[in-house]
Amino acid sequence: MATDIKDTAQAVEAASVMRLLPARPRLLALGEPTHGEDTLLDLRNELFRQLVEQEGYRTIAIESDCLKGLLVDDYLTSGTGTLEEAMEHGISHDWGAFTGNRELVRWMRAYNEDRPESEQLRFAGFDGPLEITEAASPRQVLSGLHDYLSARVARDLLPCPADALDRLLGADDRWTDPAAMMDPSRSMGRSTQAGELRLIADDLAALLDERMPQLLAESSWEEWQRARLYARTATGLLRYHHWMADTSPARLTRLVSVRDQMMAHNLLSLAERGPVFVHAHNSHLQREKSSMRMGGSRLEWWSAGALVSAQLGEDYAFVATALGTIHHQGVGTPPPDTLEGLLYARPHPSSVIDPAQLAAALGDTRPAPRVSPWFGYASLDPAHLNAIDGIVFVKDVEQSWRCPAGHPGESDA
Repeated sequence: MATDIKDTAQAVEAASVMRLLPARPRLLALGEPTHGEDTLLDLRNELFRQLVEQEGYRTIAIESDCLKGLLVDDYLTSGTGTLEEAMEHGISHDWGAFTGNRELVRWMRAYNEDRPESEQLRFAGFDGPLEITEAASPRQVLSGLHDYLSARVARDLLPCPADALDRLLGADDRWTDPAAMMDPSRSMGRSTQAGELRLIADDLAALLDERMPQLLAESSWEEWQRARLYARTATGLLRYHHWMADTSPARLTRLVSVRDQMMAHNLLSLAERGPVFVHAHNSHLQREKSSMRMGGSRLEWWSAGALVSAQLGEDYAFVATALGTIHHQGVGTPPPDTLEGLLYARPHPSSVIDPAQLAAALGDTRPAPRVSPWFGYASLDPAHLNAIDGIVFVKDVEQSWRCPAGHPGESDA
């Protein structure tokens, strides 16, 4: 068995990944089992460079706030602002401080210099405007969508004037109260104002679709796409706030489900632009049901990857990253009877593995799932091999210059 498993490895290169796929997918997703490790971010960056140069990919989408990501994209395409501003304000969860993310944006900006718009690289966050302890106020997206429409359609077609919208929104800190994550009674999500805003958001989104020919004729494609992003985010964000105010046992499951649904909608929209390279936690990209422990309960939901795969078929591909050690986080050598342990026994520091060949080498048996010794790392479930297009295995993850606490709960996929 060991010899067969060793024979499944190839070098970590874009060409090795593409050989595993029937054709170039519109969305090529690379998952990671933990966040914030520059070893994994550097590997991602190199794969993206090769995909740009060899396969024609022009967009990268990462697990970050879709609204903040607009700042990074503006910096890359027009030089608006500075690299420091883009990293501080354009990437959420404080991940702009990671060296790997900074190097990605720096390289993309250098690549775009003196290139025509059609050849420029693009950046996107595809997560909702959601932090670990709060969700954003819907003000930015509702006001932005209202402004776009009010400048181009008759006033009597709008569901409300701007001042009425502002009154319903009220103070932003009522929406972003961190206590609402654990105490539903502190949430605005089921207030009378929130109910009215959900209807308004739905009407504004419908008006955007109804007037598409006119709006495209009177604005640029980029302006239209930004308005669509505002519409998607407004409806999704208000739905998220609605479930934050829920008191039923389904509350947390609904929250994680709405988040991944927002992610999926953003990915499907980005796929219209052309081939996109996607990077996020494995649990957001896998085809099988995702799960994690949160608030003392085990939650199960369909990830963004599962939702997108159901719609795109072979135009969606998922490559999962597995790893051996993260010694600085207490993740030591994996037990030899686990999938990671079998892969760790090979001499390669990193490799691309065909899951179908690996499954054939394993035969009818499946290794035991690795028990994660640290909440910020999720092992690869051996039962998922048949739903993965490729595996990138990294033997040892070296300590980054900055290592955050990670996403609480993303420890079980």
